[in-house]
Amino acid sequence: MQYAKVYGAQTSLLSPYIVSIETDLSRGLHAFTVVGLPDKAVEESRDRVAAAIKHAGFESPKSRNQKIVISLAPADLKKEGPMFDLPIALSYLLAAGDIKFDPEPYIFVGELSLDGALQPVRGLLPLVAEAKRRKKKAVFVPVENVEEAALVPGINIYGVSTLQEVIRFLNTKKSDNKKIEIKVAAQTKLRPDFGDSQFAFEDIRGQDSSKRAAIIAAAGGHNLGLSGPPGTGKTMLARALASILPPLNFDDMLEVNSIHSVAGVLRGDLLTLPPFRSPHHTSSYVSIVGGGATPRPGEATLAHKGVLFLDEFPEFERRVIEALRQPLEDRVISVARAKGTAQFPARFTLVAAMNPCPCGNYGHPEIACTCTPMHLERYRRKISGPIADRIDLWSVMGPVELGELGKRNREGTETESARKRVLSARQAQTRRFYKTKNPNKTNSELSPRELDDLVPLSQKVRELLEKAGTRMALSPRAFHRVIKVARTIADLDEHPDINESHILEALQYREKKN
Repeated sequence: MQYAKVYGAQTSLLSPYIVSIETDLSRGLHAFTVVGLPDKAVEESRDRVAAAIKHAGFESPKSRNQKIVISLAPADLKKEGPMFDLPIALSYLLAAGDIKFDPEPYIFVGELSLDGALQPVRGLLPLVAEAKRRKKKAVFVPVENVEEAALVPGINIYGVSTLQEVIRFLNTKKSDNKKIEIKVAAQTKLRPDFGDSQFAFEDIRGQDSSKRAAIIAAAGGHNLGLSGPPGTGKTMLARALASILPPLNFDDMLEVNSIHSVAGVLRGDLLTLPPFRSPHHTSSYVSIVGGGATPRPGEATLAHKGVLFLDEFPEFERRVIEALRQPLEDRVISVARAKGTAQFPARFTLVAAMNPCPCGNYGHPEIACTCTPMHLERYRRKISGPIADRIDLWSVMGPVELGELGKRNREGTETESARKRVLSARQAQTRRFYKTKNPNKTNSELSPRELDDLVPLSQKVRELLEKAGTRMALSPRAFHRVIKVARTIADLDEHPDINESHILEALQYREKKN
């Protein structure tokens, strides 16, 4: 046999693709060519594969006078990374007649060391899901990736450690009597484990109004802005907010872990709780929003289904702040580059923390502010009106008396109570959106049409809202966001309708304009 086809896979942006690896052998002086838009890592697989085949007990391709052509299809898809090593090696051995098996039901993924050992790869979870969709029977992965791959139900996962192990399991050639058995990996069962969070509501002294705003933000997926002097607990509250979010359901687990796997930031245990991302304010535009020559997801996408915490919000680059307009409105990030256009999911809850002024003491009852009016105005103008308009809840955190710091609720009931209330409110939203195409929506994602259909207001409540909106000069966007926040407050109160108190509380959290 001078020809063979084996199947591998790769992700491009966040989308998985099944790639066929074809090998053709012909007589002539030795040549080893890889075609199909391979990058440098794929081209270098020739040397890794040749050494791995030799150490697996077969004749090295480099010792034979033959022309070897490896074709990776589809040819117009850029092939990146070392995950094609294993299928290339098997495809060559099949074409050379050294081994024999039916490759059609299988997908092979893995990087080979020179001695034939398999190294872990990234981005495996979406590849396994795609293999299942394409009705493949099994996927062979490095043993280090088994837990991740086995998260997808309905497809067999084989964890292997060497090229020789794969061959001895699959090879049906009669001359080989060293066949072994490899057990199918048990499906990975993930259970949310809240554990003992380092930051909890009972650890934050005072700040009852801001805690209430955080619970509302968590319950409805609303964006939260926190302002206050240094050391008042803004960062602690942001982390405490993340700890009361409901655990991810199975579909969300798959999606979130897939994103983190493709980005190469999935370390250790798989995620069962909403992610919390806290990039430094010196982070670049691309690292936050995503992009690059070959578009890759940024922190906004890594925070998908979780919390994106931006501390020192005004200190971020101006264009980084302005780039958040689209994900805060549309829940996606569109990145257009010469090499392609990508859409990354970005359904996150933004928590933006900032000082009231550059020195941090503006409005402090005891410490005088040293900022000039010009510096104060320049600092405030870093947060543009369109961005401020997209933040549903603004809360000011005042100084904490030192005597309050030793008074801790050791029973830890505050966080647990908040978590239960948030979960109850989310369940109410699921029931409300059950008839829509996306029952997993939160109140913050309601469109104007859905607001009219699903969140009716009584005449009295609407008149109150319109009068307050006119007095506060609310934009149409802000007007709708007040209704969404009021609906969440009503859900927390287990009230079927929005009443006047819910509207008044929602208005209280709007940004106070100078």
